[in-house]
Amino acid sequence: MWSPWRSEYVSEATQRVSEEGASLFTQLLNEDEDTDNLILWRGKHVFVIMNRYPYNNGHLLIVPYREVEAYTALEAAEQQAIALTIDRCIEWINAALSPEGVNVGMNLGAAAGAGIPEHLHVHVVPRWAGDTNFMTSTGETRVLPENLSTTYEKLRAAIENSSSPSENSTS
Repeated sequence: MWSPWRSEYVSEATQRVSEEGASLFTQLLNEDEDTDNLILWRGKHVFVIMNRYPYNNGHLLIVPYREVEAYTALEAAEQQAIALTIDRCIEWINAALSPEGVNVGMNLGAAAGAGIPEHLHVHVVPRWAGDTNFMTSTGETRVLPENLSTTYEKLRAAIENSSSPSENSTS
């Protein structure tokens, strides 16, 4: 079960900026602890990390290496990399988790719900019929059918078996 303490995590996002001003994503990226930090894949312009406080198992985040708040501030190569990586994430999620649908979106700015507004990212969330139930609606609690490390291993296997280009490709 996932509890309402997620809201505390999101509300404290601005406090997680390092002394050097780096966002949480940049800090995790620089730690070079991909498995511990749930980083699944590194491309040329973006990387994919699992959401540690997911809405569903397999909730992925596509993050440009460069810290950018506004989508319009991205370079064309970064925008293209995001688009290509959305496709890859959907492929990996389908192979690993067999969802019935997928939500893709961005929360740009704190007013739009961005938990880490200084570093935009794309959410790719697998969905199943009935995955929102009374626990989420009334108890502010998420029920996840497996732990994050198990989902991480399933997705890593899907990436390794993927027909998508390697991590050193154009993204």
